[in-house]
Amino acid sequence: MDTYVLVQLFVAVLLGSLIGMEREYKSKPAGMKTHALVAMGAALFMILGGETLTDFVGSEISYDPSRVLASVVVGVGFIGGGIIVKRRFEVEGLTTAAGLWIAAATGAAVGLNLLIPAAFATLLVLFIFYGITYFENKFIRKK
Repeated sequence: MDTYVLVQLFVAVLLGSLIGMEREYKSKPAGMKTHALVAMGAALFMILGGETLTDFVGSEISYDPSRVLASVVVGVGFIGGGIIVKRRFEVEGLTTAAGLWIAAATGAAVGLNLLIPAAFATLLVLFIFYGITYFENKFIRKK
């Protein structure tokens, strides 16, 4: 069990880093390290939530692991809110905040042993960051 938890944490760091790669490339405030930390933190919180659940099974204590997930969402929302800023007539940081949010969701999925959906979500994020950006630059934005 302990070895698998280490694999889960490694996968969360790997997927979070991949999500943060595009933000790093564009020199945004939250890059690979931040996204990796958020993904690993979310995974670890979910793993801890699952592990503590087994301690309460059969006891009089009521435990709901979805509360852990809800707390992760709120905590990451707080971090993301700090990244979003308004400068003159433009809002900056929305994509970075959304990237952190999905990094947390990816990490949580890893923590819940949903490795394939987490990896697929990461591929979709990379498509959004790179593929859609390419499409926008090529066909939508005026040079």
